[in-house]
Formats: sequence, C-alpha cells, structure tokens
Amino acid sequence: MFIDSAKIYVRAGNGGNGAVSFRREKYVAAGGPDGGDGGKGGDIVLQTDNNLNTLSDLRYRRKFTAQNGENGKASKMYGKSAPDLIIKVPKGTLVKDPESGLVIKDMSDDEPYVLCKGGKGGWGNRHFATPTRQCPRFARAGVPGEEKEVLLELKLIADVGLIGFPNVGKSTLLSVVSAARPKIADYHFTTLVPNLGVVGHDGGDSFVMADIPGLIEGAAKGAGLGHEFLRHIERCRILVHMVDISGCEGRDPIEDFEKINSELAEFSEKLASLPMIVAANKIDSISNEESAEKFRKYISEKGLELFEMSAAIGEGTDALVNALSAKLKTLPPVTVYEPEYVPEQKVPETADDIKIEREGDVWFVEGEWLLRIMRSVNFSDEESLQYFQRVLRISGVIDKLLAAGVKDGDTVCIYDFEFDFLL
Repeated sequence: MFIDSAKIYVRAGNGGNGAVSFRREKYVAAGGPDGGDGGKGGDIVLQTDNNLNTLSDLRYRRKFTAQNGENGKASKMYGKSAPDLIIKVPKGTLVKDPESGLVIKDMSDDEPYVLCKGGKGGWGNRHFATPTRQCPRFARAGVPGEEKEVLLELKLIADVGLIGFPNVGKSTLLSVVSAARPKIADYHFTTLVPNLGVVGHDGGDSFVMADIPGLIEGAAKGAGLGHEFLRHIERCRILVHMVDISGCEGRDPIEDFEKINSELAEFSEKLASLPMIVAANKIDSISNEESAEKFRKYISEKGLELFEMSAAIGEGTDALVNALSAKLKTLPPVTVYEPEYVPEQKVPETADDIKIEREGDVWFVEGEWLLRIMRSVNFSDEESLQYFQRVLRISGVIDKLLAAGVKDGDTVCIYDFEFDFLL
C-alpha cells in the first residue's frame, strides 16, 4: 500500500544522572568525591533510504523513543551514552510541524538529520567539591531529551512528471523508456500508486520519470485518485502531458488537455507554471483525423512542443526522451524546500514558570524545572539542602511565595518535600 503521509511522536533519551560516591581504599584516609558523570541520551535521527518509496513502515508504529544514558558510577566512571535511534524515510520526505504545517526539514539528500537531541548527562559529585565543601553529597541529574510530534509528508523526487487522464498510456511509456514495470491494462485507474523509473540516454545522462496516476476532472477537489498524488508533481522540473489523440473512446483531446491543466492550476499556481511538453499517444489508432489535426494546430498555437508517438510499440518515444534530456540541462535542479518552522526560544526558567496554590495553611508549589532540580538534591545532607535553598532564592521562588501571602510558620510543599517557611 502506498502511504505518503504519517504523523509520529518522537522522544530522545534522557541523560544519565551523575553519581554520588567517595573514594574509599586501603591506606587512603579521605580520598574525596569520585562520582562519575551520566551518559548522554540517544538522539532521534532521520536518514533517507533509496530503497524506500513510501511511508508505509510508519503506518502502525507511530511512537519512537530513544534509550536513556546510563547513570554515572564510582571511581569517576562515566555512564554509557545511549545509541541514536535512526528512523529511515524515503528520499523527498518533508518534516513538518503538525499545527502550523511549516516545513522543518526537507529530506532530499543523504545527510542524516537530528530531529530530537538526547539530554546531556548530569555531573557527578566530584564537580561540586570546593575548598569549603569537600564532601558534596549531591550530584546533578541528567537533562531530559527533546520530544515532539511531527508530520511526515512524502513528495517524490523526479525530474519528469507524466500527467494526463487515466488510460492514455503513461504507464506504458514509463515501461518502454525505463526499467520500471508498472501494472498495465486496458481499463481506467490501472495505476493506483505513483511509479518511478530511471530513463537512460545515449549521451550518458539519465533522469527520473514519475507516472502520476488518477488525474481526472475535479482531482484538485478530491475526485478520483489525483488529489492524493498532485503534491508529488510539485518537485518535477518538467511535465509531460500525455493525451490520447486516437479518439477511440470518443473523447476530445483538446477538452481533456484543458481539464487537466485547470486541475493543476486549481491545486497550485506552481504546478501550472512548470515547463510542459505535450505527448500525443496512440497515433497508430487514430479514428478521427480531423480531430487529431485540430489538436495539433491547437498545441502549436499555444507555443508548446508536440511529440506524436505510439508508446505500445515504441514509436516516437526516442524523440521524446532526447528532447527531455536536452531540456533538463537548461532547467534548475529539483526543488528543495527551505526550513520555514522556527522553534520557540526557551527562556531561562524562573519563578514565573511555577504554580502556587494554597489549601489552608499549606502552600503547594509545582514546576517542571523544580522537579528536575529536586532529583539532584540529597535532602538528608545539609550542604545539598543549602544548595537547594539558594536555588529557591536566586530563581525568585521565595519572593513569589511572599507575594502570594505566605506567612512565617506556614507549611510549604514542593512535590514530596515539605518544610516550614521561616523568614
């Protein structure tokens, strides 16, 4: 099944906690603190894979979590850093912010992209030793890893896009000029998914051609299959508009040509402005020569190149390939979308980032950053407790409690730590 969009949740690993340890060896009376640092948490990394052409692998697995870094150990031993979690996606995948729809990254090259960074490991207690605090009994906790929800949207990378009504011979042409083997049959909507093929050329240059299925009248509004695949044409450098000139099905080639073009314009102005070559297929089965001649004149008046062919027997296909190869040398490279999404700048954490509530004489204080600091504090150690007290004063938590109305002797509860407030 062809899946070209998926919403996933990703979370990088947390950094490991620093260790609280003291060197204790024979003949060493007071070795001092030797707690090691925690390891780094694993990153979430996106990597393109040329063997993938769909996001179907992400259809059922929507949550990705990297491993946490190991905690530090005694004897100044660092915790092991966690491996990165690599998510493979097809080339041409756009990473978007699901709320704004803005592009975060265009995965159009072979370079890996770090989507979420793992947290840094915390410091061991050896970092907190000073001449006046020679036995620190606390360490720093690891930093949490980044997490986010992103929308992945695939836009196939192809130099040439084949467009046109169903059953005009797009898949047949692709199978003749490349090694691709799409399903071919004499009924509409034979092709249900986009097909890619590499077209070789005598001059040594090659290019990628995409067969875009299901374009009919109303495709831009969701009719047929075209609304699902119109986005895949946006990267193309040039379009080949295939028309059934034979009239075997009683269709007017001029009318078909105009309908498809109007759908492109309605979906995107960019699509309507792409360079275009017209391919009149099935010339070996023309039933109305007058209609065919009228179409030739119509295309000529529009100033477009017209190539007549019979893809089923390979007649006229070489001329089209030669023209496309020459034309592509004069066109800009495949579109690469620039990042549009600007993440919110993190402001320093202060007392403004906490919540204070009162129930009787008990004041409850909550804040994510406070919780992270508390994981680093040893509340049974006087020096560690003094460190936590300084953090509360410097960050403005004490001032905010006073402003809220706390009085001398009231009980303050910060998660599972309670103390009597003293001025």
